[in-house]
Amino acid sequence: MYNGYMMQDKKFKRKKEDFICQHCGTKVKGTGYTDHCPKCLWSKHIDINPGDRKSLCKGMMEPQEIEIKGDDYLIYYKCEKCGYQHRVKSSTEDNFEDILDLSRN
Repeated sequence: MYNGYMMQDKKFKRKKEDFICQHCGTKVKGTGYTDHCPKCLWSKHIDINPGDRKSLCKGMMEPQEIEIKGDDYLIYYKCEKCGYQHRVKSSTEDNFEDILDLSRN
């Protein structure tokens, strides 16, 4: 746990899945590491451990803030349904304007 946010576990299971973002409707082509929409940055609470698809919650994960660590931008999320919090690295595909907006919060 880091400042109330869960750190991703090392039990990662790569799943290459395409999806339609339930927040903005964007069609997202998954890479096996895709865990959020690159357009709006929203995610969905579907994993207990990254890639396992075992979460029973299925709530929407709102991007809350950005932390800059070296060259990485970490996106902090909070589930609107159950309150679960975690963070992930941003992707080079992510909307950088939205990342900048979050960093100003």
